[in-house]
Amino acid sequence: MSGPVTAPGTAEVELAIGGMTCASCAARIEKKLNRMDGVEATVNYATEKAKVTYRDAAVSVDDLVATVEATGYTARPPAPPAPAGAPGASAATGGDAEETGDHELAELRQRLLIALFLSVPVVAMAMVPPLQFDNWQWLSLTLAAPVVLYAGWPFHRAAWTNLRHGAATMDTLISVGTAAAFLWSVWALFFGTAGMHGMRHPFELTISRGDGSGNIYLEAAAGVTTFILAGRYFEARSKRRAGAALRALMELGAKEVTVLRDGREVRVPTAELQVGDRFTVRPGEKIATDGTVVEGTSAVDASMLTGESVPVEVAPGDTVTGATLNAGGRLVVEATRVGADTQLARMAKLVEDAQNGKAAAQRLADRISAVFVPVVILLALGTLLVWLLSGAGITAAFTAAVAVLIIACPCALGLATPTALMVGTGRGAQLGILIKGPEVLENTRKADTVVLDKTGTVTTGRMTLLAVHTAPDADEAEVLRLAGALENASEHPIARAVAAGAADAVGDLAVPEDFANVPGLGVQGVVDGHAVLVGREKLLAEWSIALPAPLAAAKDAAEAAGRTAIAVAWDGEARAVLEVADAVKDTSAEAIRRLRALGLTPVLLTGDNEAVARAVAAEVGIEPEHVIAEVMPEDKVDVVKRLQAEGRSVAMVGDGVNDAAALAQADLGLAMGTGTDAAIEAGDLTLVRGDLRAAADAIRLSRRTLATIKGNLFWAFAYNVAALPLAALGFLNPMIAGAAMAFSSVFVVGNSLRLRRFKGA
Repeated sequence: MSGPVTAPGTAEVELAIGGMTCASCAARIEKKLNRMDGVEATVNYATEKAKVTYRDAAVSVDDLVATVEATGYTARPPAPPAPAGAPGASAATGGDAEETGDHELAELRQRLLIALFLSVPVVAMAMVPPLQFDNWQWLSLTLAAPVVLYAGWPFHRAAWTNLRHGAATMDTLISVGTAAAFLWSVWALFFGTAGMHGMRHPFELTISRGDGSGNIYLEAAAGVTTFILAGRYFEARSKRRAGAALRALMELGAKEVTVLRDGREVRVPTAELQVGDRFTVRPGEKIATDGTVVEGTSAVDASMLTGESVPVEVAPGDTVTGATLNAGGRLVVEATRVGADTQLARMAKLVEDAQNGKAAAQRLADRISAVFVPVVILLALGTLLVWLLSGAGITAAFTAAVAVLIIACPCALGLATPTALMVGTGRGAQLGILIKGPEVLENTRKADTVVLDKTGTVTTGRMTLLAVHTAPDADEAEVLRLAGALENASEHPIARAVAAGAADAVGDLAVPEDFANVPGLGVQGVVDGHAVLVGREKLLAEWSIALPAPLAAAKDAAEAAGRTAIAVAWDGEARAVLEVADAVKDTSAEAIRRLRALGLTPVLLTGDNEAVARAVAAEVGIEPEHVIAEVMPEDKVDVVKRLQAEGRSVAMVGDGVNDAAALAQADLGLAMGTGTDAAIEAGDLTLVRGDLRAAADAIRLSRRTLATIKGNLFWAFAYNVAALPLAALGFLNPMIAGAAMAFSSVFVVGNSLRLRRFKGA
């Protein structure tokens, strides 16, 4: 988990980029940066970051920022590093960036709400002649002006920026079309006949030669602005949530720690910890940072970091990891790594690198508009010139040119993705599936391999009593009553599993008359007059109690299957062996079958040992050759990279912090909603139900949503292409062009609504 390796004399910096509105903006910035001497840059539109490697002798960070700003965008160098003791210093995302993102989203929402409120009556009056009262046109101008000039300002600003740099995007066409419609309407109102008292808007199909000064097209200007703003807002909101994975990771760490100083316990913020400090960890507390145990014994639950379902017994000399949970006794730990050096901080860095390493998603609409926009503008100018040369008059010529711009305004193109995404995500939420954004959908179609984390994904993620093997003269109910009563007095996770299973089987459990914990071996005590031992075989051996052959065989078989075997004895005789393990979810085997039906090859990936992994794989139907066990978090990322290097498109399903980096690295990350926030934020899809069958439904729904988006884009584009010649030839005046443009939007929305009928398998 080391940082990026750079050649001598080179440096690496990550810049936060502002002002990008589409993937072509990222490409333009990347092109400008790479033209600089000694600079290699990758700009990611989705994360709004530029990762730049440069020769520090020739180029400075200020030079990089200046180049980005000269291209028409903003760039911000990294925030100053956090204090040395602060957890995750290297992964700080910067509070200023977060506040800026919130402000930009709030501003966009405000523009959208104002545009929606003002444009509805404008469109209604223009499209429904009975609503056209005397002087209605002036009210339309009053309402439409703020929509075009204020709400649509981001489009005009972006168009001007693009123009200054010789480029054109969808913003250019939106700006030119809405501005032309608005300015023509202003001219017609003040200098034509449209402003006369009693004016009514005719509903005509064609353009009359020499006519047009009595027509206004404010509804087209306001409507297009509002529709496109809505699409931009939902896109921005989705992107805003994408950077929360690192914050979720760092939230897992302890905020305060009890440090031993001069023989006293002092409560201080974790950020003040230094290497060599000794601190205490009480039962139920998180371990503040990576360190070595110097006093005490306990069981440490590291499942959130390592995926290991069985708590690890620790004693003096053993190492522990920050953010893991002390599930047993009191510990004194000496800090060995703090801040950016901790495993948690390094995992955060892995997530950050994996996210930034993803290629920026090329929006289909932007690819279309890259050619479509300049062609439409040239066509509009050509229409104006041809009509003028034909002697039709400047009014008719300009009217036809405006009709071309309006009919070509990419309202439907802009709606194609957000409407399908809104309907698809709404239906997904009903089925326990959250789709984070349009960028992930393409990968659901390409995925051919699905990597499944074991703990909490295929299994329940908690220890469960699975079987009871009794000696010939022992009664199972009596075994559970006595063993459960003794284990109920312990806080150890395995003990809690035995106690819970016993309570389910025999009801209320007795209170031990005497109880003692034997560190690393088990528990002993007196229950209803019986001297009871529950724990490892070694605990019984210390009391000279041997397991009879049937129980010894049951213990060996349980351990061979990867389960934890617990011996039970009382009154000097071994009575039973209990099997405890992380149980497989009832729905996992069916989920595996559904994933195979989608053309995916399942691979089981876990931090557990080989025996446990193979036993679980056999139970759910995964082949032994597709089992990868005993891996650490960084190894999970390497496994995903290796599969990708083999040419596979990898989907990853996980729920723990140990899965977050692998989820981010995978082509498609599916996070179980019952897992940690870090995993959920790092994933592309979230399975709210915690049911692995939802993974298959998520992929099916995502593929269906992607197909709908592509269908929307095709028909919206084809619609415009078919209508453009009609507008250029004068068969569509701008009013009809506006109506046709609105109809194309209705078609796209209607097609998207079909996703509401999607059903899970």
